[in-house]
Amino acid sequence: MEDVRSKEQKQQSTLPDDEWFLAYLCKMRGSRCQNLPRATKGEVLISALGSFIGLGLVGLLSELYQLPLLLPSFGASAVLLYAACHVPMAQPRNVIGGHLVSALAGVLVYQIFGDGWWAVSLGVTLAIMTMVLTNTLHPPGGATAFVAVYNGQGYGFIFAPVGIGVLCLVLIALLVNNLSKERKYPDYWY
Repeated sequence: MEDVRSKEQKQQSTLPDDEWFLAYLCKMRGSRCQNLPRATKGEVLISALGSFIGLGLVGLLSELYQLPLLLPSFGASAVLLYAACHVPMAQPRNVIGGHLVSALAGVLVYQIFGDGWWAVSLGVTLAIMTMVLTNTLHPPGGATAFVAVYNGQGYGFIFAPVGIGVLCLVLIALLVNNLSKERKYPDYWY
């Protein structure tokens, strides 16, 4: 893999500017989509059951803490947990760690810099960097950081509603995903 990258880099450095630009644009074509396996009716029902119960609990939390903007972040996590539970970003370490470090990043940025447009951008950027550095990448965590800055959250936000909410989602994923013969969740904890 490294040899291919070094060859491409050497090629790009020797190409004239216009050829390099064309090679750059050609990378954006992509390739043909492979036929992905279709979910069975049972798989769809398991995904629906998990999503309904998990997001129902999170919906109660969002009402209790008066944070309706928290639902989109956890809704995106539900897609991963209940419909794509085998991808690395749906494993408990990523889901729990990603939301918690993102909440911390967002709260820290808000506490130091306030809630300006650039602070929201900084909070999400810091969350991305932290998730990558801690190997807990979970894309919905970016929305959690956004909510922390945008809604001006304090440190308690990290534990409740975020910590409680994410634990509810993972617990429901453990219970529901393993009802299916085709699923085993999690693939790994750490």
